Order: sequence, then structure tokens, then C-alpha cells
Amino acid sequence: MTEEVLQCPECNAAWRDGQTCEEHFHQMLDWENENAVNWEVHHLTVLNYYLQHSSLYSPEGLQYALNLLVDFVERGVTTVASRANSRDQVRSDKRKWYVTGRPGSVGAYAHPVAWTMTAGDVVAAGEPHYRERVRAWAASILTALRVSKNLPSEL
Repeated sequence: MTEEVLQCPECNAAWRDGQTCEEHFHQMLDWENENAVNWEVHHLTVLNYYLQHSSLYSPEGLQYALNLLVDFVERGVTTVASRANSRDQVRSDKRKWYVTGRPGSVGAYAHPVAWTMTAGDVVAAGEPHYRERVRAWAASILTALRVSKNLPSEL
């Protein structure tokens, strides 16, 4: 008898442990709330999860998130600097676009992406390795997006 392997309909991650990507995401958020030092990667945790589940973003939100990923991973931009640099661009009372997806307006990639690391991989490594694994996850997402040609060349 073979075990049925369920799969995330969006990122295609296998749910072999019976937990969904969202459940893994919530586990990571729990680790951040339980251990304040884990909060230092919160910006990457949310960004990573949403980038792998792009329909959570609007098309404009996805473009903005791709810029953030490059800023954080390649340019070493801090969250404080990012907030300061983009304050006027993303303020709710100033922007003319939604960050999150809405019916009929969700973020999507032009080409399939083969993710090499997912939320489940971060959780499987355990809380002691959380921060280093979230950073590795972000780097793997950036690489996968470049390889799949879903990252604009100007980034």
C-alpha cells in the first residue's frame, strides 16, 4: 500500500508530514513569538511564504515583493531602511494599488517555478536553525525566480 502524497496546489510542495504550507508558516510565526531573537527574520518569513504562494499578492504587490527580495538578499537592505525608502510608495492613503490579492486580481508568475526549498523544509530543520534556514530559503527563492526567468532583468 502506498502513502498518498498531498501537494500544495500553489507551490507544489509535498505535504508528506500531513501539514500544509500554511500550517508550517504558522509554526514559524509561533517560533518568532516564542523567541524574540527569531523576529529578526520576520520580514523574510512573510515575504518568502507569500512569494511561493503568489496569489496572496495582487499583481502589483507581487512586483513590489520581488523588489524587496532583491533588496534584502542581494543588496543587504535592512527592514528599517526599506520602510524609510518606501514609506510614501506603500502608505495606504497614497498608493493606488492593493498589496494583497483580490478576486480577479492575483499575483502569478509567467513561467513555472521549481522551488528548491519550502516552508516545510524550514520547519523540518527545527527552531534552533530557524533564522539561518529562513535566510537560506530567501536565497533559494531568489535563485529559483532567476532560473525560471520570473524576475525582471532590471532586478
